[in-house]
Amino acid sequence: MTVWAIANQKGGVGKTTTVMTLASLLAQQGKPTLVLDMDPHGSMTTCFGFDPDTLDHSIYTLFQKLDESPNSAIFQTLKKTSQENIYLLPAATAMATLDRQLGVQSGKGLVIRKTLAHLSDRFEHVLIDCPPMLGVLMINALAACDQLLIPVQTEFLALKGLEHMLHTLTMINHSRSQPLPHLIIPTMFDRRTRASTQTLRMLREQYPDQIWQGMIPVDTQFRDASKAGTPLPALNPQAKGTLAYAELLQALLTKQQADLSHA
Repeated sequence: MTVWAIANQKGGVGKTTTVMTLASLLAQQGKPTLVLDMDPHGSMTTCFGFDPDTLDHSIYTLFQKLDESPNSAIFQTLKKTSQENIYLLPAATAMATLDRQLGVQSGKGLVIRKTLAHLSDRFEHVLIDCPPMLGVLMINALAACDQLLIPVQTEFLALKGLEHMLHTLTMINHSRSQPLPHLIIPTMFDRRTRASTQTLRMLREQYPDQIWQGMIPVDTQFRDASKAGTPLPALNPQAKGTLAYAELLQALLTKQQADLSHA
């Protein structure tokens, strides 16, 4: 099982779009794929046709009941989506209260890691859509993943969010036996604007070894796909956004294969 967390401490940079699009591309290759919506806003949960305000079982359930009856809690929470080969652990609005509820309870930073251990023989790939704030949910995601993907909108204000995320990663790495690999993904690139081209150049100059050399372009069809409740590759396999994410996925899988061969 390969686990990718998609995170940035700034909203609106394309985290949910990245998760849904990569998951759809993996699913189209016949790979059983699990997506986790760790954001209390529940955008991905909503996109897949579920209501974060009314679900009886969600990731919130796992934090409440995983120690009591893990298999039952996971089975009740896991949802089959309308997309073949994609399953969802959905969000609930109540997840926003977890930091206050859990306080400093020990072991609560590993709830998602323990959950995925129970599912390791069922899914080849897991993608985690993280909330934009540092707290127990993001800590769980980073503790559970093998690779961190950081979407960064190609505009100047997004650079500050990237700095915050990299600072958080430095703190997380202090508690890991090995540093967490990470990859910066330029998103919403519009070559017609100076701000977009300058920001992309700055990202490549400042983070030459940590950035994917491609970029995800602005594509209004992402909005159409979201409205239709379906990932873009299922709506339009030839959309420029689909093709860009297909390049990213190929780069990730090639790197993963190279890492395995050197292990």
